[in-house]
This record gives sequence, C-alpha cells and structure tokens, in this order.
Amino acid sequence: MKTHRAVQAATAVGLGLTLAACSSGDGDTDSSPAVTTVSHIHGLGLDPSDQRLYVATHEGIYTPDSKGNPQLVGDSKDDFMGFTVAQGKTFYASGHPASGTDGPGNKGLIKSTDAGRTWKSLSLSGKSDFHALDYAYGTVYGYDSTGGLLRTSENGTTWKDGATLQTLDIAVAPDNAGLVLATTAEGVARSTDGGKTFTKGKQPVMAFLSWKAKNALYGVDTSGKLNHSADGGATWKKLATVPGGQPQALTAVDTGHILAATQNGVYESRDGGKTFTKRLAVESSGGH
Repeated sequence: MKTHRAVQAATAVGLGLTLAACSSGDGDTDSSPAVTTVSHIHGLGLDPSDQRLYVATHEGIYTPDSKGNPQLVGDSKDDFMGFTVAQGKTFYASGHPASGTDGPGNKGLIKSTDAGRTWKSLSLSGKSDFHALDYAYGTVYGYDSTGGLLRTSENGTTWKDGATLQTLDIAVAPDNAGLVLATTAEGVARSTDGGKTFTKGKQPVMAFLSWKAKNALYGVDTSGKLNHSADGGATWKKLATVPGGQPQALTAVDTGHILAATQNGVYESRDGGKTFTKRLAVESSGGH
C-alpha cells in the first residue's frame, strides 16, 4: 500500500498538487459555526432530489446549514476519499475510518441511501481505496489507488479490472459508456473501451474533470483555471479562475452549473464558469 501511496503522491506532485494525508484528525461534531471547520475536500455533489450540496472531506460529509455554515451529515467523521452522488439520496464513497474507530484501514466501496446519514459496506473492505468515483449507466467507475487500477462494477459487489494508470480524477462521457477520461501528469488520457485501455495523456494538464452534459465537459487545471470542452476533450477553452487557490474537487451539475472546491471554499457557478459565488467556507489546506 505504501508503494501505491507513493505513486499517488508522485502523480499529485506531477500535477502541481499536494496530496492530503489520509489519517483522520479530531474535530467537533456539532454544527456551531464558531468551531466547525471543513478541510481536505475530496468530493462534491448536489442531490438531485432537493438540490442540497454535499461535501466529502477528510473529516466526514458536510452540507451547508440555513446560514451557509458547514454541518456534519450523520455522525461519521471518517475520511471520505472517492465520492459521487448517483441519484436522489444515493451516494457512493470510499475512504478510511476516523482515528480511534474500528474497521479496516481501507473501506472499499460503501453506499448510502439516506443522503450520507448512514453507510453500508458493499465490497472490497480492507482491500481497496477509491480516490476517484463516477456513476453512469448504472455502473460505478472507480480508480483504486491501492493498485493504480481503473475498475468498474454494475452492482457494487463484483468488479471488472481495467487499465493500470496514475490519475487523480476520472470522468465518464454522458452519451457513451465506453468513453472515460482521466487526469494524468502528462495531460488528459482517453479510453474508448470503458477503461480497459487508455491513450497517453494529452495536453492540457487538468487536475480534475467533470462531464454531465454532452457538450459540457469541464476541467480545472492546477492553478484553478476552469476550462470547457464542447468536443469531448479534443479542444479546450479557458474560462475564469475559480477563487481560493489550489483546486481540490470539481463537479458539473449540468451544462452551465458547476461546483468547485479550492483551498478556501466551495464555489458555485450558474453561468458556465463566468462568475462564482462561495457556497461554503473551508480551512486553507492541501489538495486531493
């Protein structure tokens, strides 16, 4: 496992990012804005059933309260690494147990059907650590950092192994189940066979990707500059820089609706990346 952590760290360094430590830290469990802080964001999602924002972090899943302050969802302070919203109130994640709690060091794939309040282990407990997850076509696509492997599962319990690569994020095309993109230190790598093989990364270099509408692929580079592609990553157009420094996560909700996490906040754009408003403040910290 140490070897693959080193590989993951090397990929992060190659992308100009800092890989956050995966051991959990102590924190307060109440939602008092004076003491609750959020750091080390690993994933973002908007629940389509109620449009509520969920933020996967080093210390649990958070959502903004009525005043926009971070509120812990459920009672878990685990380190959530890979995270994706599959459908209304249904989330998939991976990660590590909080310090002082029982359980294997790697959680494998876990699932929540109550918007992150409780979680059920599905598979690969103690074996796999998914640092990137996507859900499309009834299939979980995951990058397993313990083996440097792209894996897919239609039921969350049995898996097909794909290509070996070094990546921080993946994105599945919304109109083609076989087309998967991955961020690498060389640029965006492309698979046309569902992740079995990938081409060599091609410039520009992106840190994170998200692809929810056919002509709306978004990528954020290592400096926080948001980019848009209308042709599946063949060409890119630079948009505004997301405020707050180094990027930590990116999620496109639809064609013009984007969520991005940086060192000091979670930001939202509803105009295709032209302008951003802060949805949640975070502590300045390292990236993925």
